[in-house]
Amino acid sequence: MDLLGLLGILLGILTIILFIIKKFNIIIAAPIATIVVLLFNGVPILETVFGKENSYMTALAGFVASNFAIFLLGSLLAKYMDKSGATVSIANKVLSVVGTKNPYNALVALFIISAILTYGGINVFVIIFALIPMAKPIFRQLNISWKLVTIPVFGGTSTFTMTMLPGAPSLHNIVPSTALGTTLTAAPLIGILTSIAAIVFLLVFMKFSLSKSLRKNETFNADEKVESSDEIIKRELPSFIISLLPILVLLGIILLFSSVSNIISVALIVAILLSAILFRKQIAQQKEILNQGATESLSSTITTGSTIAFGSIATSVPAFKGVFQLIQSIPGPPILSLMIGTGLIGGITASAVGAIGISVANFAPIYLEMGLDPETVHRAVAIGSGALSIVPYSGFLIIFNNLTGLTMKDTFKNGFISISVTHWIAMTVIVMMALLGLA
Repeated sequence: MDLLGLLGILLGILTIILFIIKKFNIIIAAPIATIVVLLFNGVPILETVFGKENSYMTALAGFVASNFAIFLLGSLLAKYMDKSGATVSIANKVLSVVGTKNPYNALVALFIISAILTYGGINVFVIIFALIPMAKPIFRQLNISWKLVTIPVFGGTSTFTMTMLPGAPSLHNIVPSTALGTTLTAAPLIGILTSIAAIVFLLVFMKFSLSKSLRKNETFNADEKVESSDEIIKRELPSFIISLLPILVLLGIILLFSSVSNIISVALIVAILLSAILFRKQIAQQKEILNQGATESLSSTITTGSTIAFGSIATSVPAFKGVFQLIQSIPGPPILSLMIGTGLIGGITASAVGAIGISVANFAPIYLEMGLDPETVHRAVAIGSGALSIVPYSGFLIIFNNLTGLTMKDTFKNGFISISVTHWIAMTVIVMMALLGLA
């Protein structure tokens, strides 16, 4: 086992975390951390960082090429919804239904909306681009801590609807299905029981966190970088139906034409054009909206791509084979080491989908030879991928912070508990089922 190389991987992860804590941009931190990994693994640095094949730059470029359209269009739609006052109009309607006396109801409503959209197959980045502007005025009017928004959004988008519920159309469910020849409803009993455990935990954690925040007299306190809500409210707000129409059209197109290539981009373009028409009275200078959205989307795309590129290189160095050996030596039921191994890869790559891809290619054949059922392997790999997917250099977390105006200190703890700890609970359920002969 190449201990020096393994040390390099660990130091690379610590480097990227340290740089983020010191508030360096991930675009700077990721390549430096990548070089640290390479120095300890005896890999050609210039070729691996700048080369035209299998390099840091090609991994970054690949991500940008595949995802920039969604980031750009999602950012533009979010700007239209925010600047027009549509989000305030939607928030007012939500508050008129759930009331203002019990803030917990508003958190649960946001949690349910996030979960429904994710289970409906909506891209998670599209969801946060749409929901964050809508959630902000709700929290503002209820005067509850804006930091709490992490729990319902992360819990609704990135836990049971992402990896556990049978039939979920997420990549986390599709990738193992394709690789193992299973269906999207693989291991339904495991999926249902882990989903129930996850939902109960998230609702309890949400209630506990809200109560603790209220006891500390925490109130809404967000970084208002732009026009205040009071200035928006003074203008004539679009009606609730008009405000909601772009989102409904977006979701409707994606769901009705899900088999069409690039349908998410098409749906976003239609929603943006509709917003430009419907909100023309509220937004006099649409050029500013387009410019702001474009500028912010570029940073978001490169930021997320940088974390993916780092993970790609860290898992490609020769010493990474030692990680596989360590994982297989974990004591306990085989399914436990499979989930822990997939989770560790998720932590290194900061990508649950990336972890699943690596796991089904390298771990799954070994565990299938041990006699594990393909459906059980499918569900275990999917759930294990979320165990450490929230780390300080997670692209999803960084983009979320950019959208909300919150800091890593504000969101990491709640985000980690909402996603990672929830998946640990699900993993515990699977291990118990395995010991009882149910998995």
